[in-house]
Amino acid sequence: MAQWTSAVGATQLARLIASQQPRAAVPGARKPPAYRGLADGIRLLVLEGRVPVAARLPAERELATALSLSRTTVAAAYEALRSEGFLESRRGAGSWTSVPAGNPLPARGLEPLPPEALGSMIDLGCAALPAPEPWLTKAVQGALEELPPYAHTHGDYPAGLPDLRRMLADRYTARGIPTMPEQIMVTTGAMGAIDAICSLFAGRGERIAVESPSYANILQLMRAADVRLVPVAMADGLAGWDLPLWRQVLRDAAPRLAYVVADFHNPTGALATEDQRRAMVEAARSAGTVLVVDETMAELRLQDDLDMPRPVCSFDPAGSSVITVGSASKAFWAGMRIGWVRAAPDVIRSLVAARAYADLGTPVLEQLAVNWLMRTGGWEEAVAVRRTQARENRDALVAAVRRELPDWEFEVPLGGLTLWARAGGLSGSRLAEVGERVGVRVPSGPRFGVDGAFEGYVRLPFTVGGPVAEEAAARLAAAARLVGKGAGGS
Repeated sequence: MAQWTSAVGATQLARLIASQQPRAAVPGARKPPAYRGLADGIRLLVLEGRVPVAARLPAERELATALSLSRTTVAAAYEALRSEGFLESRRGAGSWTSVPAGNPLPARGLEPLPPEALGSMIDLGCAALPAPEPWLTKAVQGALEELPPYAHTHGDYPAGLPDLRRMLADRYTARGIPTMPEQIMVTTGAMGAIDAICSLFAGRGERIAVESPSYANILQLMRAADVRLVPVAMADGLAGWDLPLWRQVLRDAAPRLAYVVADFHNPTGALATEDQRRAMVEAARSAGTVLVVDETMAELRLQDDLDMPRPVCSFDPAGSSVITVGSASKAFWAGMRIGWVRAAPDVIRSLVAARAYADLGTPVLEQLAVNWLMRTGGWEEAVAVRRTQARENRDALVAAVRRELPDWEFEVPLGGLTLWARAGGLSGSRLAEVGERVGVRVPSGPRFGVDGAFEGYVRLPFTVGGPVAEEAAARLAAAARLVGKGAGGS
């Protein structure tokens, strides 16, 4: 088995190193040797996820030429990285990035906040808003009225209720992607959909390409399935997807699946352009990779005049390369555990057949509630309120963080529910730990990376607004001061 899963070319690595912001020199301090500066630059790129873990680095001579350095300097930098645990090498196989032993990735997401802590702790751990009312209550009441005919059946619908499958198919068709009910399977949330897809397509040891960073819960689901994650670094800010890098990774690593969030990416908030979507599908088709597209954030545009790109599946008319996943959890409510898969009919048949050995089906009452919402227009009304609430929360949080933490860096996304912030040179893991002590929960960057990347980041969801957002930023600033002073130890 190869030790590396992707490769970084000499020119690309040189460009990444050159893009790093130089650190301010400490008065009176001696300038570090050139090899030390190079080693520190590569280490930071790994920790920030801009160079994936398990990525093969260029040969010493190639990198020396690209950087206009001596080969001796590059060799010394590589040796320093090896001694620190950030590089592994084997004769004949080259050198590839790693993270030091003893620095395990936080494997699980944040545990649910206990009810008794709700009054004292500001919870930024979960990117989900409270239930939209009165639409939730009306949907459940409508579902109860429609339940009696189903109660006289076995209640087992592995593909989903026929009416909801038809409704979802019609909604895709209205978006310009002709879809039949036979192309839809209703699942227990988006997580249930991704789990079913991974089980069907990617057995133990198979490779799955993922954005870096990516959605923490999906990364953990895949780790639990014993697949090999191949991280593909996102471009800076909201630029999103580095298509030359994607083509290279898909070609070299030949992953069975690739998982992407093209619509208001979680956690960065980036929105893929139509050109990026088209190129991603073409790259997947060329590599024989199945592209799994998560659309759970697609309806949460926070700018009314934003022209949304066509769905990724519209660039795969034959349906051979793209599987689309949707959900009610972000656009409506996380407690409404209804998701769906849109794929070619033969894929849907295989997924449905496999449910006999998994969860059998999705709760009928919740399917009826979602169908009621979509049929009556309640869905659009609730989502419109969701957008307004998320936009107001975003603006309040951005203003508060800029005031309290002016050295934190981020770009404001046009949609979704998350802000991805570089934490002013501080450790995201330490901020998360100390934050709980001062009354704010925030997930650290490494939860969204593979093998310890993104240590210098935190994710801030748009789940609080007004005075609560201001207090959350104030508590984060207090945590940052403690971490900066070295007072965040155990």
